[in-house]
Parts: sequence; C-alpha cells; structure tokens
Amino acid sequence: MAQASINVRRKPRQSRAKFTQQALLETTVQLLREKSFDEITIREITEIAGVGLGTFYEYFSQKEDVIALIIHQYIKMNIQQLQQLATAYLSDHHDLNIAPYLRYLIEQQILMIKQEQRIWATIFLLERQLSSVEIYQKHYELMTQHWQTLITFYFPQPVKKQRAAQNLHRILYGFVMQSLLIQPDFRDWENLQQDIITASLAFITTRKD
Repeated sequence: MAQASINVRRKPRQSRAKFTQQALLETTVQLLREKSFDEITIREITEIAGVGLGTFYEYFSQKEDVIALIIHQYIKMNIQQLQQLATAYLSDHHDLNIAPYLRYLIEQQILMIKQEQRIWATIFLLERQLSSVEIYQKHYELMTQHWQTLITFYFPQPVKKQRAAQNLHRILYGFVMQSLLIQPDFRDWENLQQDIITASLAFITTRKD
C-alpha cells in the first residue's frame, strides 16, 4: 500500500497528546525489535502503550501510518546525530584533507545503523513497500541536503557539492540498504564499512577538482 503522505489524523499540540502519540511510536519500535511488522497488531500496540483502541485511531488511521512516521523520525534523528558529530569533529580538527573526516562520518553512520540493525532493516524494507514515489523523493532530497551540509567546508562550489553529496548518499545508502534487505541479520560490518569508505574516497578524490 503506497502512502501519499504520512496520514496522521490528529497532530498533537498539548504535551499530554504528544506523549500519547510518542508512546504509540516507541511501543511499535519496541515490538519491531522482537517481531516482524506483519506480526504486530494495533491491539498489541495499544495494550503495551497503555491506551485504548479509540485513542490509537485519534492519531492514526492504520498501522502503516505509524510506520511511516517512525521512518520519518528515524531519518531525522539520524541526520541530527551525524550533524552533531560532524560539528564536534570540525571544531577539533582543522585538516583541509577531507579523507579522515569522511572516514569518521562513515564509521559513525555505520555504528548508528549497526546499533539499531533490526529497526533499520525493517525501515529499509517498509520504506520500499509503503512509501510513494513522492515520499521517497522527499527522503532522498532530505539526505542529500544533509550531506551537502556535512561537506560544505570542503566543497564551497554549489554544483560540485551537490554532486558529491548525491553520490555519497547513493554509495552509503545503497550498500547498507541492499545488505540489510538481503540479510537482515547481516554481520560482516567491518568489510562493508571498508568497502563504503573505499568507494566514497575514490569518488571524492577523483571528482573533487
């Protein structure tokens, strides 16, 4: 079922409402760590979250809407965490060589995904199943803009920066997504990380000038 947008029936404005919606999201994430999406029921989500079925339907029309919002939140959270790490790194290092900086970002990105491997494997799978082309394009644009921000110090020219950001995202997302789609319990992270670093640095060093 393709989602044209995240279909949230009621946007929480008061703190209690936000807490309730977040409880539903966190409960679903908790369940995804234990079982597949198809095995999870709305009743199970509400029982663990401690709310009634009616409350669930105040915020969401179906289970897929919860997943759509989780995907969006995880992408934004990932961006924020990596941006904070990048800012801290650049404040401590003033090396004009992009290679160690890029290696550090990739290592941190892989670490974050590895720590929540089951969730990210589910996200990659359900994003393909549930997201419309428009939503997928928005997530793609969000991530490429994120990489532009991360590498702006090394790529002051907008056109080169945009192309570098697009390809860095393509490399990292493609390598990780395909690995987890094919093998959700993927274990060969060390070699995957090195392959991503090799491919990324090869592109950057040959295309930077």
